[in-house]
Amino acid sequence: MRILLVHNILWAHYKAAVFQAIDRLVAQQPETSFRVLQIGRNERSRAGWETDAANAPTYSYPYELLFDSFVEDIPLRARTLALLTRMRHYKPDVLCLTGYYDPAQLALLVYARLTGIPVVMQMESTAFDNERSPIKEGIKRLIMRQCSGFFCFGSPQATYLKQLGVPPARILLQKSAVDNRALLQAYTIARVERTARQQEMGLPAHNFVFVGRLIEPKNLPMLLQCFADALTQSPDSGNWGLILLGNGPQEAALKQQSQTLGISERVFFHPATHWYRVPDVLALADVLVLPSVSEPWGLVVNEAMVCGMPVLVSERCGCANDLVCDGQNGFLFDPAKPAQLTSHLLAFMTGQVNAEQMGQESQQIIAPYAPEVVAKEMIDGFNFIR
Repeated sequence: MRILLVHNILWAHYKAAVFQAIDRLVAQQPETSFRVLQIGRNERSRAGWETDAANAPTYSYPYELLFDSFVEDIPLRARTLALLTRMRHYKPDVLCLTGYYDPAQLALLVYARLTGIPVVMQMESTAFDNERSPIKEGIKRLIMRQCSGFFCFGSPQATYLKQLGVPPARILLQKSAVDNRALLQAYTIARVERTARQQEMGLPAHNFVFVGRLIEPKNLPMLLQCFADALTQSPDSGNWGLILLGNGPQEAALKQQSQTLGISERVFFHPATHWYRVPDVLALADVLVLPSVSEPWGLVVNEAMVCGMPVLVSERCGCANDLVCDGQNGFLFDPAKPAQLTSHLLAFMTGQVNAEQMGQESQQIIAPYAPEVVAKEMIDGFNFIR
């Protein structure tokens, strides 16, 4: 079996770990080959985030970078011709596409249908990501009917596929993965110097942490308000802080809000960093908080759980029902009801919950979401649709 997988950007490290795991499994199957076509180097919104090869984990799997530029700068005609040329040359037995939003990849879907090649579509969208129009949903239904199978992040994506008329048997994967091994190794090393680094940075002994862009959908003004409310209600509030790891257009407003709330000495803004350095910051904290009002998945929850951390996750995050067992490895909350988040913050601040035990539960829950497991299920899916 010859597997051809099309991906939009080379930068997506969480996919690279899975691709490498697929390649390792394929190496044990002489009758199977695997190749990835990376369309562009990166997205403009992630400019400057290319991996520093001198310090980052490295990955080895067979791929070709079609255009060494931002994917948005690649003309549709050039993108389409490059993909069709490589596909005709490689002659795959099965094709895997990144998504339905790229016309160039839809051209591959049409070509595959005409030549009898089964197609697996990767799906990251949920029914709640954006407003849905009947016309667009009708087009999606038509596209989905052309696919033999689907790989999706989790249950919200699977539910959306079913709403679009996809038979459950065609949903071949409901998992996402990060590089568990590299993240845990970095976190373990960073934890050794936790106290010294906290003192150096002026951090309290215990901290909540948010990781992501400082943008409106992340619901960070509510997080600051809830944290301020929890501080006023906790007798041990001096031992807790809040770290916001990331950059974005809301940064200035959030800093002003923290001053207005009188918590600026307890809120610490940390500039965005490369993915493999995120564990360095997670090691300074005790609990991850993701308060988004819209989030297709939330891979930072995977990352925190791999590192053995409890998580506080909005019900609107795609990963919520799959990764968070309420009261077991953290808590879920309604992002429209701030009192719920405040209560959960207080539970950790006052020692009402066993954070260490919750962190251990996180690691057990996230274990099946490893690159090796996802890779095996993807290969099983390819074999199923052939």
